[in-house]
Amino acid sequence: MTAPGGVRIERVGSAAVVTIDRPQRRNAVDGAAAEGLRAAYDAFEADDEARVMVLTGAGGAFCAGADLKALESLGGRLEAAEGPLGFTRLAASKPTIAAIGGWCLAGGLELALWCDLRVADEGSTLGFPERRWGVPLIDGGTQRLPRVVGLGRAMDLILTGRLVGAHEALEMGLVNEVVPAGGHLERALEIAQGLAGFPQATMLADRAAALQAFGLPLADGLALEAQAGPTTYRDAVAGAARFAGGEGRGGAGAGV
Repeated sequence: MTAPGGVRIERVGSAAVVTIDRPQRRNAVDGAAAEGLRAAYDAFEADDEARVMVLTGAGGAFCAGADLKALESLGGRLEAAEGPLGFTRLAASKPTIAAIGGWCLAGGLELALWCDLRVADEGSTLGFPERRWGVPLIDGGTQRLPRVVGLGRAMDLILTGRLVGAHEALEMGLVNEVVPAGGHLERALEIAQGLAGFPQATMLADRAAALQAFGLPLADGLALEAQAGPTTYRDAVAGAARFAGGEGRGGAGAGV
């Protein structure tokens, strides 16, 4: 499927791969591409067989942010409920992975931070250079970055606008994994297929509890987590029976 603005979505196994395909602009997002991203998000949410979204960019860059040469095309989206860059103010119901290669800047980094996991190739560069031009972060960067790396590291990147390479990003927790050049999409798909192979009800319940309870007092978070117990009880019993029967012993199948 080709969505508006050069955004593509295709199924690869159980993954929905969403690709920003504007390499001539380093995959910077204009108004049409933002509409395309929203359409791709909607398609992912509507596809029950697509268990994970993998977000990536074509032609050697992840995304250089909003297209500063076409800002007027984004003007009407500044207060959009779904977010200026397509879906950055929405919450996916299923896991999401950013497959980062090359530039991951400004709104592009905000798109990557929207994802649950981030895989970067060793040549990637990440940061908020729009600080230098007086452009604000309005696609979740000021809120998600502190949640991912902690407030101190987040303030470093937000205030200074400095860029970091993949290995420094890994050290600060900004990305989860660094892979050899060009291997980011392959690795993200490998992780996606691993996640798709897990029992879904309990994994999705745990994901939702972690996301929804973040920042709550511990007692409130524990109460929210407990709500999943009754709804996933049968799945838990079935899983315990499989373990008792020998499945997964010695850590077999652990990790992706």
